Amino acid sequence: MSLSELVEAGVVTLDRRTRDGAAADRSGWPGAGAPRAVARPRHIEEVQRLMAWASATATPVITRGAGSGLAGAASGTAEALVLDLSRMDRIVQIDADEQLARVEPGVITADLDRAAAEHGLMYAPDPASVGISTIGGNIATNAGGLRGAKYGVTRDHVLALDVVLADGTVIHVGHDTIKGVTGYDLVGLFTGSEGTLGVVVGATLRLLPRPARTATAAVFFADVATAARAVTAITRSGARPAVLEILDGATLGAIDDAEGTRLRELGDAFLLVQTDGYGAEEELTVIREAVGALATSFDVATDAADADRLLFARRQALPALEAIGRPLIEDIAVPRTRLAEAVERISAIAAEEDVPVFVFGHAGDGNLHPILVTEPAPAGAPIPPRAQIVADRIFALALELGGTITAEHGVGRLKREWAARELGPDVHALQTRIRSLFDPDGILNPASSL
Repeated sequence: MSLSELVEAGVVTLDRRTRDGAAADRSGWPGAGAPRAVARPRHIEEVQRLMAWASATATPVITRGAGSGLAGAASGTAEALVLDLSRMDRIVQIDADEQLARVEPGVITADLDRAAAEHGLMYAPDPASVGISTIGGNIATNAGGLRGAKYGVTRDHVLALDVVLADGTVIHVGHDTIKGVTGYDLVGLFTGSEGTLGVVVGATLRLLPRPARTATAAVFFADVATAARAVTAITRSGARPAVLEILDGATLGAIDDAEGTRLRELGDAFLLVQTDGYGAEEELTVIREAVGALATSFDVATDAADADRLLFARRQALPALEAIGRPLIEDIAVPRTRLAEAVERISAIAAEEDVPVFVFGHAGDGNLHPILVTEPAPAGAPIPPRAQIVADRIFALALELGGTITAEHGVGRLKREWAARELGPDVHALQTRIRSLFDPDGILNPASSL
């Protein structure tokens, strides 16, 4: 089938506005020109035809969901076909007895969780973009989220995948059962591969019982170092909070400026703690005993409305920074015992380079999001050179502290060189050989270093 026939069939568009829209995501990467065309299939068979055409014509293919990525992995490039899977958005089945869901890749993450809730279940991964991101995008980047401290990342909840390979072949990997160990873990390999090994067109996902109760606390500290000590104390206490978020003083100040609140008066660092399950209140009591002496304020929610009030600060962090300028959202992880050092040294880097940096993140698993705020600029505008210097220094710091340059946003195009540094030449070469087995002609997301 030719490209013109695919256009006539309504599967592919050459519309300039659509092509321009597919050239960027939320990462701030400026892109490399509008893609050649954008495909919006509704069925697996259409994806197969598209991949067969791309393989026959050696056309690069970049798979895309909602465009909410923060690493440039799904940004279209000149001469490429962008494969937009957002119209493949069916929740095929919620199996309450087996506690699993079968979905297409374009399903919005929050929609799946709402559908699961009707059966007393939940889909645990909850990235900040939960209301707009797709399951396919979450699988591509192995997305995390606020509940990662207890429930892990997307890979921990994917049981099986339907994948269209570069030549159009459809395969099913994994198991539609909770347990299954036959063969290599290809589900784990595809999850987080950022569209470099195949196109995910279906997924079987693990669901969990929705917690019977939750208990929430907002805890303030005099400084980040003390807040980090509190994270260690919580870990040692035996408690396992579902949510354990940290915000630095600069972020609290930005929220105060935007919302008229007085959060920073309570302390120069903030932990949002939420426990869940039948023992939620008892577990929160254990946490209070572990960190109470370190805190300047420990406020516990008594009902759902009160919990929303305590969640307000974390939810308003990014909107408050967007009110200041153009936020560039970075993503690193360090050992939890080095959280304080990481935040303090990021602050020093920001001062030395004269670029404002605000830090919040998922303290429960050591995942920090340093947010560089620059002058307002249109979408797709180049990243200012000084901001890039700061980002590079932060990545170098993460590796120095025994951490990683990305914990949940992926590598994409923004971190290609840093991924190679972190992996080392031997592992990077091995990954390249694995990739060539699935895509010998190199048409799948060729600009990615994975």
